[in-house]
Amino acid sequence: MQSIFSVAIAALLFASTVGDTIPQKPEDISPLLIGETIPDIRLQSVDGKSVSLSGEVARKPTVLVFYRGGWCPYCSRQLAELRTLEPDLAKMGYQLIAVSTDSPASLQSTLDKTELTYTLLSDADVTAAKAFGIAFKAPVSYSSTLEKGSGGKNVEKLLPVPAVFLLNQQGVIKFEYINPNFKERMSAKLLKAAAEASL
Repeated sequence: MQSIFSVAIAALLFASTVGDTIPQKPEDISPLLIGETIPDIRLQSVDGKSVSLSGEVARKPTVLVFYRGGWCPYCSRQLAELRTLEPDLAKMGYQLIAVSTDSPASLQSTLDKTELTYTLLSDADVTAAKAFGIAFKAPVSYSSTLEKGSGGKNVEKLLPVPAVFLLNQQGVIKFEYINPNFKERMSAKLLKAAAEASL
């Protein structure tokens, strides 16, 4: 009888753990790993069109960057640095795609302010960040910012941990950089070296 009771308790604990799939802290995420293939998900372009991420990646090797949103000063600095690096990446044969929780309208605002020449895609409902295993529950203080930036689509109030993935045309992850500390981003010098090594 005691062993049956123990099994029941263990099953209950396991069920409660599995049910809580969104980490509460950025340190607790479980991202996709090097060698894994990215999921086929759909995002929105700046003009609101549905875009297949796998379809985009199939065109050429891709530097895929997840950032929090155009409202984040650390992200804005990273986007600007990527703009200076993009010509070098293009010479190596890469395309650069940056994904955030911003709505298409918010992405347009970012483009207008920063004059970026690479692709920005909207993951306003955080489907992509969840599929990549980098989404976590944002602090309550971010609620209104996420509501506004996502155009009301980020109902779960989630954020992606800033991340960089280098992908081949089959969508296989060749390199990744993921840091729970959103203030620390991968340097352009390191990204260029990683891109060269991943060809």
